[in-house]
Formats: sequence, C-alpha cells, structure tokens
Amino acid sequence: MSTGELDRFAAWIEELIRRRGFDIDNPRGGGKSRLADEAGVHRAAITRLLQRQSMPDLETTRRLAHVLQVPVRDMLIRSGRLTEDDLPLPSAPPAGRGDAQERRLTLEEAADGLGVAAEQREMFIRIAGQFLPDASAPVREERTPLASD
Repeated sequence: MSTGELDRFAAWIEELIRRRGFDIDNPRGGGKSRLADEAGVHRAAITRLLQRQSMPDLETTRRLAHVLQVPVRDMLIRSGRLTEDDLPLPSAPPAGRGDAQERRLTLEEAADGLGVAAEQREMFIRIAGQFLPDASAPVREERTPLASD
C-alpha cells in the first residue's frame, strides 16, 4: 500500500468520523476512545490510522464500517485494498420485468449486505422477519395492546 492511498483513506475516514459526532480533534475530547469502544477495537488502531501509520486490519475495518454507518464495501474500496471490479454491486433487474419474477433478497443476504456482525445476525434475521409479510398467511389488521393499555 502506498503512502498516498493511506493518506487519502485516513483523510476520508477522519471526515466521516467527525460527521458521525466523534470529537477526534481535541486531545481531551475522548472521540478516539469512544469510537474504539463503540467499534470494539483497540484505541491504538484508531490512533495509528489517524496518524497515517497503518491501515486497519479487515476485522477492524468491518467494525468501523458498522459504527460509522458505511458499507464495508465502501471502506475496502476507499482503503485501496480492493477495487469496484473486485466487489461489483448486484446487477439491476432488466427493465419491464414484473414483480412476480423479481427476486428479493433473503434476510441472510440483507444481513451480509448491511454488514451485520456475526454475533447479531440471528437477532437481526428474527426481528427483520417480523416486518415481512408472510405470503401464505391471510393479511389481518390486528391491534397489539401497548404496555400503557
């Protein structure tokens, strides 16, 4: 990896970190520590990246992407590790294709695409599945009582 790639990536991620509300400019601001804690990584990994000493490893990149609400794909491409050709986006369905033939993502594919952490995957699938209509079940409008009822 070239110094230029590391500089470009670090500058991009610095701006992203600031936009997400982490105070990384003030030594006493605690932004680096808070980011490291939320991502579950060592503060030293954040410091080394921001000081342009080293690129984070793949797991740190994945965790930072999750906290910074950026697709892991974008992080990997911007870091220079992979190219858009290495990680192509899924092709759009051909124009005029009907809904009956349209393939929808599975919850597992959605979890992968969103970068859901392995330890949260089962919960994501269970909760997200509650929002999807069951094609075999009749549609009923039912009021669920609230705790305040």
